Amino acid sequence: MIDFAAFVISFGFLIVAMVFHEVAHGWVAYMRGDSTARYMGRLTFNPLAHIDPMGTIIIPLFLFISTQGRFVFGAAKPVPVDFSRLKNPRTDMILVGAAGPAANLVLAAASAVLWKVLPDFPSSGFIFQSMIMTNVVLGLFNLIPIPPLDGSRIAMGFLPRDLAYGYAKIERYGFFIIMGLLWVGILDLFLWPAVVIVYNLIYSIKAL
Repeated sequence: MIDFAAFVISFGFLIVAMVFHEVAHGWVAYMRGDSTARYMGRLTFNPLAHIDPMGTIIIPLFLFISTQGRFVFGAAKPVPVDFSRLKNPRTDMILVGAAGPAANLVLAAASAVLWKVLPDFPSSGFIFQSMIMTNVVLGLFNLIPIPPLDGSRIAMGFLPRDLAYGYAKIERYGFFIIMGLLWVGILDLFLWPAVVIVYNLIYSIKAL
């Protein structure tokens, strides 16, 4: 039986993780010369500014129901970035792309620190473990180098210009490529082992 209370809690953690992720992208872009996100009201921690009906609501609910409550994942509305306005577009593209996953890993580590220093309370283990796992999964998943995920922005910053342009053209098919790889289990060979390693490293903070 599906526990919708667990969904509400997991969904709340996911919203926090996604908001921090998107604000980090926008903030780094702003610091590097592009104020698009700021002018569009996206440099805010108000979750309403980042909600995408499909990615933020429908997909997490579908995944939670289809996995019998074992898994919830989603995506916020991407922060707009005009890479041509950045001070050094190619280098800054790497920084902007890495900012979101980095924010999630920092948030995961901060959750582990809070778990260590705060007194135990009912459900504290579930709450902090969920917060750590949600951020680790979101951060590492977005490092996959398939457009439009953040890993592709990082890769484009390193590729020669012509290759980067060609690489960017597959973005229209990116969602289907990612879903296909998830469906056949190829990403499981790389993503989940990485998630376990990073989760255990961050979890070890509590034991220090």
